[in-house]
Amino acid sequence: MHKELPIFRSDGAADEVTPARTHAPRGVFIKTYGCQMNVYDGERIAGLLAPLGYRSVPSPADAELVVLNTCHIREKAADKLYSDLGRLRETKAERGDAMMVAVAGCVAQAEGAEIQARAPFVDIVVGPQAYHRLPELIARAARGQGVVLDTDFAVEEKFDVLARDRQAASVSAFVTVQEGCDKFCTFCVVPYTRGKEVSRDSTAIIAETRALVQQGVREVTLLGQNVNAWRSAAPAGDGGRDWTLGQLCRALAKVDGLARIRFMTSHPRDMDDELIDAFGEEPKLMPFLHLPVQSGSDRILAAMNRGHTAEAYLKIVSRVRAVRPDIALSGDFIVGFPGETDKDFAETLGLVRAAGYASAYSFKYSRRPGTPAASLPKQVPEGEKDARLAALQALLTAQRDDFCKGLVGRTLPILFERRGRQPGQLIGRTPYLQSLHASAPDSLLGKVALVRVTAVTPNALAGDVTEAARSTLLDAETSRG
Repeated sequence: MHKELPIFRSDGAADEVTPARTHAPRGVFIKTYGCQMNVYDGERIAGLLAPLGYRSVPSPADAELVVLNTCHIREKAADKLYSDLGRLRETKAERGDAMMVAVAGCVAQAEGAEIQARAPFVDIVVGPQAYHRLPELIARAARGQGVVLDTDFAVEEKFDVLARDRQAASVSAFVTVQEGCDKFCTFCVVPYTRGKEVSRDSTAIIAETRALVQQGVREVTLLGQNVNAWRSAAPAGDGGRDWTLGQLCRALAKVDGLARIRFMTSHPRDMDDELIDAFGEEPKLMPFLHLPVQSGSDRILAAMNRGHTAEAYLKIVSRVRAVRPDIALSGDFIVGFPGETDKDFAETLGLVRAAGYASAYSFKYSRRPGTPAASLPKQVPEGEKDARLAALQALLTAQRDDFCKGLVGRTLPILFERRGRQPGQLIGRTPYLQSLHASAPDSLLGKVALVRVTAVTPNALAGDVTEAARSTLLDAETSRG
């Protein structure tokens, strides 16, 4: 069981990605499971397929190509893949060669042989570092070469290919800057499915951001499994030492027309002074920090190989709040890790109370094959996991609700991204990444406008556009809320 707090960003499945329209359309159904990195990957898969004539269709039954873009972090994510493949089996049997099925992403990387054994009708198995080669793989599969498997780790090549001729789909865009992980937490499969930490060149990131802004993008979110582990040589002519993420954020803030910068997901071990200072000095860097901790028990943190203590984590939070008092803190938690006692869990609740979260993701521990934790003794019974998860989520939900209620009556800069369900309604994001809906003219789409928060609804905030914003659009965000 896993629960996310829905008033903030969605980190769940994105059932469909819509590629650009072409002159000779073929149907493609893309289903994405998992994290924001996978959502980005799904969008780029759609972009790669558009020149081949693929357009989005609402269901696999209408598709010539079905792509399941998978996640391997949680056991249920892998189980969901095989469940979906079971449903696809009959459709594929009916359609025959008229339908091609591809499994992409982290489950493909980790369980390619098992996918072929359990679902032999799958045509393509492609890992997360190789899906930029999908056009070639589709051509090979169409020639009847049997199942096509590609799970090579060509990250740098992937970075170059995916940025080429990229088309913006919204006023907000993801930009991958780093992939992979060298931390080797004992519960996690990412080092085995995404490979070692690799950083993208700073010059390429800045160039892609500028190109996106020229297409109307106002906000970029820098993505990485350990995004604050990003390192790169400074651009030519800078003459300084290698850059870290804080310096990259400052450089991107100089891009004309870009209003907002975000990043995720961070690791406590990589929160350096430069990045913390950037929160206090760069208004375009939004006051939202997703900083997973997983547990508040030093004993469990050591067993997880997290490389930090609860006290060290809380000191980082205090340092960020010292320079950015309005920061919205988000985190990840695992309950029921092998050997976790009631005392360990109580320490996790204590850390939550000390840190104060505006948003969080919480999970029951699940064994991932091949990880060190899978073979640890003292596995916690499911009933105890359920009880602990319920208690943790009750506390996190209360903190989230308190944070949201504290915004009522305040005036915040809102980036309006799309039309709402109601006539005359627009949907936007607060600096803290919450969704907000308000009655507003279409002329505010893609603009940052001042909005007074009036209410908290189950899945969003509600607000009224200020009279000043209605008469004068804000071309650049200078307020921190």
